[in-house]
Amino acid sequence: MTAPTPALTQSFVYDAVRTPFGRFGGALAGTRPDDLAAIVVKAIVDRSPGLGGDPARIDEVVFGDANQAGEDNRNVGRMAALLAGLPTSIPATTVNRLCGSSLDAAMVASRAIEVGDADIVLVGGVESMSRAPWVLPKTEKPYPAGNLTLASTTLGWRLVNPNMPSEWTVSLGEATEQLREKYDVGRERQDAFAERSHRLADEAWSSGFYDELTVPVPGVALARDESIRPDTSIERLGGLRTSFRKDNGTVTAGNASPLNDGASAVLLGSAAAADRIGLEPVARIAGRGAHAVEPQFFGFAPVEAANKALERAGITWDDVEEVELNEAFAAQSLACIDAWGIDPEIVNPHGGAIAIGHPLGASGGRILGTLARSLQRGGRRWGVAAICIGVGQGLAVVLENVSGAKA
Repeated sequence: MTAPTPALTQSFVYDAVRTPFGRFGGALAGTRPDDLAAIVVKAIVDRSPGLGGDPARIDEVVFGDANQAGEDNRNVGRMAALLAGLPTSIPATTVNRLCGSSLDAAMVASRAIEVGDADIVLVGGVESMSRAPWVLPKTEKPYPAGNLTLASTTLGWRLVNPNMPSEWTVSLGEATEQLREKYDVGRERQDAFAERSHRLADEAWSSGFYDELTVPVPGVALARDESIRPDTSIERLGGLRTSFRKDNGTVTAGNASPLNDGASAVLLGSAAAADRIGLEPVARIAGRGAHAVEPQFFGFAPVEAANKALERAGITWDDVEEVELNEAFAAQSLACIDAWGIDPEIVNPHGGAIAIGHPLGASGGRILGTLARSLQRGGRRWGVAAICIGVGQGLAVVLENVSGAKA
């Protein structure tokens, strides 16, 4: 006789925290990625009344990391848990979906909670693009006579398989130029979007919005995200040279996300876990979506990922009051916003990755945590967190505010 299938439970965001994000070669360049990860793991446990005294209540740690070629190798999620002083009995894993890694970690954990495999899962992500190593592949034959070339693991394709079609392996910047041509996103709109990102990020920090969402890195004098330029202007951005095409390019260092270092953590649990965590849930994970496109059009993949997540949540774009869309590039962000047909003003009201930064493995956790707290403080019900991913993928999560709170 077959046992009945148990009813699915629901998964909730209870808390979220991150480090300020540092510039490439900046304030956090001297901090190992596993140490960055341990900082947010410890912080989110310490500020959960039920876990601070008994962290063994955590069923699992799931961490995202895009590089994994240097100090973040060999399952950085497990390293972070151990370095943070969690009991050795708590298992941990590391997932890699490049830029979407920590959002993927949250999706993986929420599924485990919903099917009853776990009640409390600590998720997050980390990246140190400053400390990403150069790698030297092993030679096919011993004792080569010629020169060997180191490959940087900081960003983008490396050690490319020659069987990959060349149109798939263009740089992220060239891919974005192709995307903005396809969807007719001009330079002026990109620069205006970038200026807005810096202005809103600066306003959010100045107003104290990020105070509860961030923890300092010990020994580092970094009080806010290091890449924010509050004095930038559309005119200044318009004067920057293009980075990937000399003659007909539009993508610049000003309307693209920078290279960054940082870590994020999000605490997920079932409704029944509230007593053990010692907190009330903030938002319910109501829908998840993943989508893939041709690799060179990676920036557009969040469109269908979000549409799928909304359908699974049983709502439409008309219900959505806020969107956290990771700004890899202004051009791809605008193409997604146009495709959704939504009011651009509900997107990234506290600034986005162009200003805040994009440490690849940490960004998904940042946008999910920011969305949960923003919905709570604004008393809004529905929100979407979405992110594009190199090699042609996108992820999205729909959140429902269940706190009823308004700051």
